[in-house]
Amino acid sequence: MTEPLSLLETATVLAREAGELVMAGRATATVAATKSSDVDIVTQVDLASEELLRRRIARLRPDDGILGEEGDDVVGTSGITWVLDPIDGTVNYAYGSPAFGVSVAAVQGAPRPREWTALAGAFLDGTGTLWTAARGHGAWRDGLALRRSGGPPLSQTLVATGFQYRAEVRAVQGRIVAELLPRVRDIRRLGSAALDLCQVAAGAVDAYYEHGTHAWDFAAGALIASEAGVRVASFDGGAPDERLVIAAAPDAWETFRDALAECGVERLWDTA
Repeated sequence: MTEPLSLLETATVLAREAGELVMAGRATATVAATKSSDVDIVTQVDLASEELLRRRIARLRPDDGILGEEGDDVVGTSGITWVLDPIDGTVNYAYGSPAFGVSVAAVQGAPRPREWTALAGAFLDGTGTLWTAARGHGAWRDGLALRRSGGPPLSQTLVATGFQYRAEVRAVQGRIVAELLPRVRDIRRLGSAALDLCQVAAGAVDAYYEHGTHAWDFAAGALIASEAGVRVASFDGGAPDERLVIAAAPDAWETFRDALAECGVERLWDTA
């Protein structure tokens, strides 16, 4: 297995370089395309950020694969794949909110979340805060170790979540939130899955769940949360995937998952 700390050094360099480009381009960013709906936007800076990341990986680690949000997959020969989100939280970025960032993760194995082993991850958010983790070595926020202990009871749990851009899926997600809200302390919606997971790692929220995220949305954030002591899994308790990502303290995870089940989260499987 490639040394996670070595991969983390590369991930950190990549996130910082792409972050500089993203911040420099913010004042003039324009919408370049839409994806799942007319409100699911891509800016020209998303495209430029991923192009930079791909170019740098090709130079620094030419044998590695690439799985990115905005470009074609690259199949490598080393067993390592870089999972890239050039701007996670593009709508926030376009509106001037700091709840966005560049997410870079290195994984080993098949480039699918249920089959890979995440080795290193870096997320540079819109405030300039750097969140990092290396498998087996811990997680950090600007170099300070992150460590979560036990979670609060469900009624005192501050929950982060997110919503898809397709109206029919949002309608179902909204009904689930309406069922969940009376059971918990409150709901937060930041608009960046990677940042949500980092917030759980830091204890800024107690738990997080979201349906319909992609591998690049959560690859780095899930490792950061896991290395901080958070349990990050899908509904069935296995590795997180696009169907559902649930993050909470280990002693609170099953209670939170069961509450989501009682609120009808499984209805989302029919919206894919």
